[in-house]
Amino acid sequence: MDTLKRRHNISQAPDSPPPKYSDTYEPVPLSDEKFSPTISEKDGKVFRKNYNNKALTFLYTYQNVIALSVLSLLSFYTRFHLIGRSRKVIWDEAHFGKFGSYYLKNEFYFDVHPPLGKMLVGFSGKLANYNGSFSFDSGISYPDDLDIDTMRIFNAAWGAMLVPVAFCTARQFNLSLHASVLAASMVLCDNALLTISRFVLLDSMLLFFTGATFLALAGFRAQRNESFSLKWWTWLCGLGVSLGCVLSVKWVGLFAVALAGVYTLEDLWDMLGDIQMPKKVYVSHWLARGACLLALPMSIYLASFAAHFYILSNSGPGDANMGSLFQARLNGSVFKDNPLEIAFGSNITLKNFGYGGGLLHSHPSSYPDGSKQQQITGYTYRDANNNWQIRHPRDANNMMPEDNGEIRFVKDGDVIRLNHQLTGRNLHSHPINAPISTKHWEVSAYGTEMFGDIQDNWKVEIVKDISGIDSNTVKALTSRFRLRHVFLDCVLASRNIALPQWGFRQQEVTCERKSNPSDPHTWWNVEEHYNTNLPPAPTSAYKTSFFEDFWHLNVGMWNSNNALIPDPDKDDLLSSGPTEWPMVTVGLRMCGWDNANIKYYLLGNPSVWWPSFISIFVFAFSIAAYIVRQKRQIVDMNTARWTQFVSVGKLVFFGWFFHYVPFFMMGRVTYIHHYFPALYFSVFMVPFLMEHFLVSSNAKTRQAAYGLVFTLVVSNFIFFSPFSFGMEGDINEYKNRLWLSTWNLIENFN
Repeated sequence: MDTLKRRHNISQAPDSPPPKYSDTYEPVPLSDEKFSPTISEKDGKVFRKNYNNKALTFLYTYQNVIALSVLSLLSFYTRFHLIGRSRKVIWDEAHFGKFGSYYLKNEFYFDVHPPLGKMLVGFSGKLANYNGSFSFDSGISYPDDLDIDTMRIFNAAWGAMLVPVAFCTARQFNLSLHASVLAASMVLCDNALLTISRFVLLDSMLLFFTGATFLALAGFRAQRNESFSLKWWTWLCGLGVSLGCVLSVKWVGLFAVALAGVYTLEDLWDMLGDIQMPKKVYVSHWLARGACLLALPMSIYLASFAAHFYILSNSGPGDANMGSLFQARLNGSVFKDNPLEIAFGSNITLKNFGYGGGLLHSHPSSYPDGSKQQQITGYTYRDANNNWQIRHPRDANNMMPEDNGEIRFVKDGDVIRLNHQLTGRNLHSHPINAPISTKHWEVSAYGTEMFGDIQDNWKVEIVKDISGIDSNTVKALTSRFRLRHVFLDCVLASRNIALPQWGFRQQEVTCERKSNPSDPHTWWNVEEHYNTNLPPAPTSAYKTSFFEDFWHLNVGMWNSNNALIPDPDKDDLLSSGPTEWPMVTVGLRMCGWDNANIKYYLLGNPSVWWPSFISIFVFAFSIAAYIVRQKRQIVDMNTARWTQFVSVGKLVFFGWFFHYVPFFMMGRVTYIHHYFPALYFSVFMVPFLMEHFLVSSNAKTRQAAYGLVFTLVVSNFIFFSPFSFGMEGDINEYKNRLWLSTWNLIENFN
């Protein structure tokens, strides 16, 4: 029986040279020689014919160029076709179009994504001669003088370029022409990838740079035996540039960085086992990768923020998310007229110095539990509820010293009372646990000017003053200080912890019982300062540091991104979870659904998504099965084929894995478009596995298999194309396209 099991073995030992194949089991080579017009098959045997047909010779010689050109033309046609059909703000155009406008007006704004993609959106507005004046409110019509078609075409071009990138990636993995065309066609004919690229969004840029990263990684892998050659350096530098760009569009680019990092570490680990490699050469490999895959991407990421700060030179709606000194450098900032030194009677706003920290805020809403007094929060936007006045403290008899009209500056060690200007309450703390951070004391707004107690008193402790001037006096913007509660001996702090909906998702403010004096979350600085009795600060008083501003903005982005959590009190009918994505069980309405609107439905092509997802598990099962068979001394392929199968399949698998699985661990709200980068990787697994399993089949069988998949992909793309190009009239006319009951294509949201 054992002999019967092994009668078709290629060899009996994994490392032994494979025997010659019989005619029955002769494999087709992975190169494109099998597609040559001078080669044919008959009865399983390969022989050549002598053709003098120049046309066939030309087609064979330039088959890659011809395939690439046809795919590119089709890609640009589908992405640009009817792109201006709807002249209304579609879905997240309301966000990213607005961000592009800020670049054209040079107004500083805040967003959770890095700036490169939004700067490119602003550039598309520049190409369209747009002046940045449109509000981009969701669902409203574009004015006649706004050339939205040009802006959309610019964004669609990035999506169009993804198709030729996919073809070139497959070729770099040494897939056959048929397999490479199929991979590119699946990207070309996916309705979701088509739809997302036709509007003013970041996704087309993100997908392009993700694809460019995978292409560069494939190209670099192909040069692994030509270390330090010109091509090797070109692909390595290209990989570094692509990583820097994808990371500068969205932080999802970190997953591409993880993929490149895992491949690099594995590659270097394998080199460590090469005892013939000189140590100097091995160290050079580390240095080359450090320079190209760490320093180069980080330089691009930093440069995108440097350009961001340079372009946005005017005060805008995002000022409050930045440090006070940064805001002082913006044109039109009210801080430039700030008096420098703080005095009793000054009207101020206080900003927490921790990265992403907000402004000390109160509003006429009470805590639902605890003291049930007026809430104190941290708020990251300018608001009249951020205004406080510095007043004299209360004594043990709840009395305050009389104001004799003299200016008295606030110094280190002074005790003050902060009075909220709109509600008249005082900043207060007491031995009641904070609502979220229960190990600290609650901070509330309590009492009035005439009514209160000594628990309204806070001692000023200056930590440092970056102006270099006398640090004994509190100064606007430059002084970092702590506020210590006189009665409880705790310090005022905010740690970017979001309150529940009753606190409007604003940041919790507490009085910490124990704290590190060097903890910036317990530091505060005066931001806005009004006092008619004091002169404005000298023009040279406020300076800023790029790296401090860069770090401050990135931490603020991180905290805001983490705060994008689903609201349990609100049913978000557009959001979806990662379990709903791979099998196309959910779609997304991108606009209003009434009969007067051109309607767009973000839904993947099932003939692309279903086999792509299934193929991931087929690969994993195949690897396991092959390893088990090798343990049983059953060798199914020679060493070269096994290495090709494992190394390419592993890159595709981990590309999908790194871009998909992390969403299961995220607490933030997610949508179907978050799956698109993972989908792009999984698409390659289908032609890769087809080529692997059909390698011993005859030409007709292979052509039939590829033709079947290609036909399904194209026919379903055409069938669902109204979702991408826009649906007019009554949505019920498209009821025949409702394949799954979970698609909200027909039913109302109400």
